Amino acid sequence: MASLSLDWNGHFKFSNSVGAPPISLDSGNPDAMSPMEALAYGAMGCMAMDLVLILQKGRHDLKGLKIAFDGARSEDHPKRYTRLHLIFDITGDVPMEAVERALALSREKYCSVSNSLRSDIDFTTSFTITK
Repeated sequence: MASLSLDWNGHFKFSNSVGAPPISLDSGNPDAMSPMEALAYGAMGCMAMDLVLILQKGRHDLKGLKIAFDGARSEDHPKRYTRLHLIFDITGDVPMEAVERALALSREKYCSVSNSLRSDIDFTTSFTITK
């Protein structure tokens, strides 16, 4: 997927064009997703998908996964993320070492979203495992 498009729907609201899964962005409405939130969801989803794939390939007993985001943005323009922290809540009989390895592989090699971000962002992860 190299080509995407957005249509302006007035004020600060945009939606993608017909033919793709729906997405709506609006930086002027607290009830809609902003572009910065979409970026955070992209990083969360990318790393979560890598984590699931790597743990499943390792035949680990992954039963559930939730991801939370905590971030900080610059006070000055551009109000970019200066810190991102993803918290992975894992359910299943999964060894800590397997999770650490999977997160490192995602962050350093596989996750195209996190690897597209500026290298000076303080990007960290943590996790808990509930069996």
